[in-house]
Amino acid sequence: MGSAPTFPDLRKHLGELLLAAQTKVAPNHSEVAIVLERPKQVQHGDYACNLALQLAKRLQRNPRDIATELIDALPASPLLAKAEIAGAGFINLFLRAEAKQAVVSHILALGDAYGTRTSAPAQKIQVEFVSANPTGPLHVGHGRGAAYGASLANLLAAAGHHLTREYYINDAGRQMDILTLSTWLRYLELYDVQVAFPANGYQGAYVVDMAQALKTAHGDRYRHDASALLRDASAGHADREAHLDALIAEAKRLLDTRYAEVHQHVLAGQLADLRDDLGEFGVEFDVWFSEQSLFDSGRVEAAVARLASAGYLYQEAGATWFRSSAFGDEKDRVVQRDNGQFTYFASDIAYHLDKFERGFDRIIDIWGADHHGYQPRVRGALQALGLPAEKLDIALVQFAVLYRGKEKVSMSTRAGEFVTLRELRHEVGNDAARFFYVLRKSDQHLDFDLELAKSQSNDNPVYYIQYAHARICSALAQWGGDNVQLNDADGSHLSEAAEIALLSRLIDYPDVVTNAARDLAPHAVAFYLKDLAADFHSYYNGTRLLVDDTALKHARLALALAVRTVIRAGLGLLGVSAPEKM
Repeated sequence: MGSAPTFPDLRKHLGELLLAAQTKVAPNHSEVAIVLERPKQVQHGDYACNLALQLAKRLQRNPRDIATELIDALPASPLLAKAEIAGAGFINLFLRAEAKQAVVSHILALGDAYGTRTSAPAQKIQVEFVSANPTGPLHVGHGRGAAYGASLANLLAAAGHHLTREYYINDAGRQMDILTLSTWLRYLELYDVQVAFPANGYQGAYVVDMAQALKTAHGDRYRHDASALLRDASAGHADREAHLDALIAEAKRLLDTRYAEVHQHVLAGQLADLRDDLGEFGVEFDVWFSEQSLFDSGRVEAAVARLASAGYLYQEAGATWFRSSAFGDEKDRVVQRDNGQFTYFASDIAYHLDKFERGFDRIIDIWGADHHGYQPRVRGALQALGLPAEKLDIALVQFAVLYRGKEKVSMSTRAGEFVTLRELRHEVGNDAARFFYVLRKSDQHLDFDLELAKSQSNDNPVYYIQYAHARICSALAQWGGDNVQLNDADGSHLSEAAEIALLSRLIDYPDVVTNAARDLAPHAVAFYLKDLAADFHSYYNGTRLLVDDTALKHARLALALAVRTVIRAGLGLLGVSAPEKM
């Protein structure tokens, strides 16, 4: 691929023209930022600026008069056709047609690299997402966090940053013990050792499958005639959770050193399933970070000791508390219980300390929206440790709610009544799942419409976008020429209103990627692709591409190929395929 033809950053260029005019008209007010926006209506130009309105407040003058002076002071530019005053004092800027037409050859030369940035200072960024407890298959709620995190990481990489995609494995603590106990009890049932299975254990069929795998791999190594002892464990424990803890303690006593083997078997099985499920979903991680490693290495204890030396811990009722209320939290939080065990919060503090020690410029945690209240204590702990908490961004993701018809589907990992991500993918396909998950802002409620996701209609946005891509592939195949010929097509033939609209849309793509990365907003790319596909379908339905005039034909095919290039690149950022036939 040769070097791309020079194509100016139009927004930057217009901003420089306005800055030059501002310097002449209001030299003492350089602090007023120049903001360019795309007008909603074509007749209002390519870009609109409210600079005159902003200056009017400072100069105590009529904004339309200031706008007139700014327009008169604009330097000459081969890219700018005209500037007009609108409304109370907006300045509407109109580009020359040739300024837009040149984008086609630029896109064709760059290919999938169009829209990516390398000019901004690159940051070393860690994105941690999904991080679901390895206590069962991922469900459709987890799928949204996976799709969002993977798409966001792709966007940040496209914006020129160095990404580390990380999964935090909650392999320490009570939930894994509950799953280990549940698997072992099902394993005993395979040997006709009947034990009353706790209602608050893990109930899913996958637990039985793990028990069978344990038997297949190790035979009766973990068999115990445990029914009487387990019945004793329930004595005096009317509380369900206390009963469960007693069962776990009994299992550890009976199995002794072999308990760790069962625990590891369960963990390894769940992690393998997670990796496979996410990999099939197109979601890959660079690092799988073990919570248990923080305990084994002494980093949890060290982090708590560091907080203590900084004066932010105190003792009460035998427990050790962190003064998180001093940092905006609603109350203080326990980091070490009266029995000496560290809390989940303590390991989270150690984990975030480890992230900072690895030298990331920016850390992005993607959490379920139910963890909203967790933010102050984590940020407070970072501040207490003397770390720059402003380097941490927390993006919240609402769980998706799945509907079958009008019926809401319940999802509960403990009860085993859940629809897995794998089942969803098999039903609607990876593409629809990935796209639908990022079709709303991450912190907004999302109802996942199964019937729409499976439909082959214009109402299905992913189908609509992919169909535009396939249509272009079909037109190019019908033409039968070498696409390389189109790189030098004469863009001056692209003068119809629908063509100009497409050119403007294509010019916007790099800004869409940059802004979506800045705002942690993959949905902006999804919206853009819907608009681009709509523009193309409208153009295709009203315009012949394969006309007799060779120069015009090549220009239109080049435009179509540029649209195809951007659709493919945009879908790629979202983890969605771009089929050539549908």
